[in-house]
Amino acid sequence: MIKYEKLGIFLSKPIALIFVLVYLLQSALIIFLVKDKFDLEKQIDFQRKRILELEEKQKILKVIEDFQIGFTDKEVGELTEVISSECKKYEYDPLFLLSLIITESSFKRHRVSPKGAEGLMQIKPMTGRGLASKIGVDWENSRTLQEPEYNVQMGSLHLFELILKFKDVKKALISYNLGETATMKKIRLNEPLPRSYLDKVMRNYEMLKEKYKS
Repeated sequence: MIKYEKLGIFLSKPIALIFVLVYLLQSALIIFLVKDKFDLEKQIDFQRKRILELEEKQKILKVIEDFQIGFTDKEVGELTEVISSECKKYEYDPLFLLSLIITESSFKRHRVSPKGAEGLMQIKPMTGRGLASKIGVDWENSRTLQEPEYNVQMGSLHLFELILKFKDVKKALISYNLGETATMKKIRLNEPLPRSYLDKVMRNYEMLKEKYKS
């Protein structure tokens, strides 16, 4: 017999054991319900993020389909994936990166500039060689630059490095077009930086944001 004298309760050991078991079961149930609720919230959050990711990819796909010239359906799908991946890696707004591509190449499959820049993000061979090494791709000159996925990976990395160097997105964009050395020289001499390219990128960015509103 177990005595709870202050409460005026006398319990036999079997009954006391039952109370203890009931208490433990209730505690276990509460813990289970709390964990189950937490797991459910995690699952809901995961699904919500997945939906947002799919919506973002759908928007990227739509932009590429509307602007691309010379790509197969398979290449459009692959390009959608790589742009989505690069934007996530460097925390770019996809429409921002897409606006840069539109400005650089108008999404033409085999675009080559008079100055020798190639591909979607118009990368020169001298710059491309170093970037290819950084992303782990074998360098094969124009063949590498004309591969859309590699070109976007290299261009995305190049822009990111310029942003880190200049600590300013606008200056990085100007440098992407003007060249790093020329941009640094103008800054050092306190000369005004040209804005025509930057303004064009920003106009395309605003155009995409307006046209592809969520």
